[in-house]
Amino acid sequence: MMSNKHAEREITLYSLADVQLRFLCPADLDEVRTRCQDWFPIEYPLYWYEEITSSNSHFYSLAAVYQQQIIGLIVAEIKPHSYLNDEDTGILAKCFSDCDIAYILSLGVLKEYRRNGIATLLLDSLLKNLMTPERRKVKAVFLHVLTTNSAAIHFYERRKFRLHAFLPYYYSIKERYKDGFMYVLYINDGQPPWTLYDYIKFMCGRVANGAGFFPWVLLNVHKALGWLWGHHESTEQDHH
Repeated sequence: MMSNKHAEREITLYSLADVQLRFLCPADLDEVRTRCQDWFPIEYPLYWYEEITSSNSHFYSLAAVYQQQIIGLIVAEIKPHSYLNDEDTGILAKCFSDCDIAYILSLGVLKEYRRNGIATLLLDSLLKNLMTPERRKVKAVFLHVLTTNSAAIHFYERRKFRLHAFLPYYYSIKERYKDGFMYVLYINDGQPPWTLYDYIKFMCGRVANGAGFFPWVLLNVHKALGWLWGHHESTEQDHH
């Protein structure tokens, strides 16, 4: 654990231009492992560090380097929406079933270099990469965070991430269960699932635009009755 004296010491960077951004490589494994063990309460297995520092890693593993030491890093994974875990489903509206999702596994900065914009620099680099024409299929970026990590929550909320779900007992830290939040940022025209408010807003919009609410209702009732009538007739035929 870092001593209080060390925790209070802060280093002010006069220019972020002195910070180099580069992808992790196998030679970074020991340094990255030391950093993550200091920053995060979760204990990652050795193979995870081997994967994120691999030369052909499928992770987006970016380091912020200053004076030849890693002072910050971000690790993200891009995967198809269909590969999401059960607790992470429902992020997008149903029309976005054939798309990709980016998941931020880790984002950390060496304590004495915090409040210098390093985390923002790393996150912006990831988002810029995800919003290129080649990444148009990525419709959302999400992450999990401890409910007690107010600094991280404030950081993501200021960058337009929205709270999507409360995950009770999501984390297991030193044999104790902790609650988590899921935060989501929608990009590349991605949209969240519709809520009751969205449906009401849609209906009011139709009225305001002159389309009318009742014609829309009648049209959809007519479609529903047509479907029910056709279903009823096919059922009767099955019984004869």
